[in-house]
Amino acid sequence: MEKPDYYSILGIKRDAKEADIKKAYRRLARKNHPDINPGDKLAEDRFKRIQEAYDVLSDPKKRSIYDRFGFYADNLKEAPPGAGGSGFRQGPIWDFDFSNFETAGQTSFRDIFTELFQGRGRRPKPPETEKGEDLEHQLNISFDEAMRGMSTRLVISRSDRCAECSGSGADPSKGRQVCAACNGSGQVVRSHGVMRFSAPCDACGGTGQLGSRCGRCGGTGRIPRQEAVTIRIPPGVDTGYRMRVPKKGNSGAGGGSTGDLYLIISVRPHEFFRREGNDLHCTVPVSVTEAALGSKIEVPTVDGKAILRIPPGTQNGQKFRLREKGAPSLRGDSRGSQIVEIRVVVPRVADERSKEILRELERLNPSDPRADLMRT
Repeated sequence: MEKPDYYSILGIKRDAKEADIKKAYRRLARKNHPDINPGDKLAEDRFKRIQEAYDVLSDPKKRSIYDRFGFYADNLKEAPPGAGGSGFRQGPIWDFDFSNFETAGQTSFRDIFTELFQGRGRRPKPPETEKGEDLEHQLNISFDEAMRGMSTRLVISRSDRCAECSGSGADPSKGRQVCAACNGSGQVVRSHGVMRFSAPCDACGGTGQLGSRCGRCGGTGRIPRQEAVTIRIPPGVDTGYRMRVPKKGNSGAGGGSTGDLYLIISVRPHEFFRREGNDLHCTVPVSVTEAALGSKIEVPTVDGKAILRIPPGTQNGQKFRLREKGAPSLRGDSRGSQIVEIRVVVPRVADERSKEILRELERLNPSDPRADLMRT
């Protein structure tokens, strides 16, 4: 009779540690398990050999006997032919008896396959409650509303907890009873050849309970409804801002907690201001005289008008900062700035007198604006 090489079956070295044996067993058992290879006789045979090898090598006493004699059997009574050592008689002595294989398989399956095949053969009992789904709502507001903040009233379509059954989904007049098929555990023992394993109970769907469905919600524990919600939008929000409104999502299944509502803000562009972070940018036109001689000009801001002093000789495109005139910080502790860019407007000269004045200005203040270009 050919003796099996348990180390080769598990693909490990003879000096492998206990953790290495268990790791190799899990990997091979997962690959060859009958539940993963339904109808595959070869896979089932391999699985039996893997189980047999692990049953011996994972037990220090059995492994010691196997390492000494090259095989192991529960009814071993004397040494195999050719085995040395005192106290052992020469001659045929073994008769492999796998009558205890099922018991060994049951033990290993409970200890190891519980975690190895969760979601397949043995699944944990489903939770009685689930958190409700979160909802999203797109909200489009104006630039001014974003700067100042606002209150708005929205009508949200959401599922709410059924008042008839308090979200349980069961008929309140009958309640729920313990499933007799699984005695409330949600699991039943099934057999596959010599293997025995746990599986969800078909009678109760793995819940461990039986009961009639609530007539109002149909057993879901939730009913659809529309709810008017008043929401305060803080000053300083911008496009893409995600605002959470607690407990205004869908109610949880089985009486679970309620999800949240998330508002996704979109801010319409402004015709004068352009926002970058908390700073507001704008362009203000000035005359040649104002730019050349300097001036105090009125500039629009989100708070009304402000006075900006531009110095003499201000150039086109020059920028000035008005502090604390930008968008409010959502933290509420500061504001950005308003960046004002100057655009010098050159007048159209229609009469000779004006042309003469400009020529006189050029003679009195000669300059070459392109002088730097000639040096490059």
